[in-house]
Amino acid sequence: MSDDRDFALFIERIKGKTHIDLSQYKEAQMKRRLTTLRQKHGFGTFDLYWQALEQNRGLLNEFLDRMTINVSEFYRNPNRWDVLQKRFLPEMLQQTDGKLNLWSAACSTGEEPYTLAMILSELGVFGKTTILATDLDTNVLQKAMEGIYLERSLRDVPAACKQTYFKEQDGAFAVSDKLKEHIRFKQQNLLYDSFGDSYDLIVCRNVMIYFTEEAKHLLYHKFAKALKPGGLLFVGSTEQIFTPAQYGFETADTFFYRRVN
Repeated sequence: MSDDRDFALFIERIKGKTHIDLSQYKEAQMKRRLTTLRQKHGFGTFDLYWQALEQNRGLLNEFLDRMTINVSEFYRNPNRWDVLQKRFLPEMLQQTDGKLNLWSAACSTGEEPYTLAMILSELGVFGKTTILATDLDTNVLQKAMEGIYLERSLRDVPAACKQTYFKEQDGAFAVSDKLKEHIRFKQQNLLYDSFGDSYDLIVCRNVMIYFTEEAKHLLYHKFAKALKPGGLLFVGSTEQIFTPAQYGFETADTFFYRRVN
């Protein structure tokens, strides 16, 4: 079997077993990542690696963990979070009597939904808001729910927030229960699963860069449908949408897109 066919068949089998469509990720990047993992265990082909995954749940769990991209930190690109806190959220709160429905998509280990929770707490509107945080990887969701972070992840957290919402614990920092209680964590496959709707804000940052153009096109349409008219999509610093109108968006600010109707 050729190398290309070996990899293509592996992708088909993974999709059939897990509903995860690796063909929607940039191929060279994903193939390089998975080849390294396969070779680490001494499998000469993806066919042999697949047979091992079928028989060994631990190996399958490692595969699922390694193929996802989990890089996050609190207040990543702080000036953008500042715009959200000082401009957009106050505008939304005025228009909705303080009731907001928020979603952190592809939340990884939880830094972004916890950042969102800190901002809402600082604005004094915790009681009227809901935050859903989702990710494909159950391992990172478990870490998010535990809420224990190394100090480097907190480098952009304002000093007052660090003192209020974190407690030092064995050389790391634990998120306060106050934040945890206001976030609902859930596993979700963005490309396969249906979304909820009537969201005021969707935060999905630094994930789209790993998808093909076709997958991005699909997701932007799905995000637009999930937002209320006037709702915002907040993306990462390398994920500018160049033609937002085709998805029913308009540019609200740098890396913020508003659903038009």
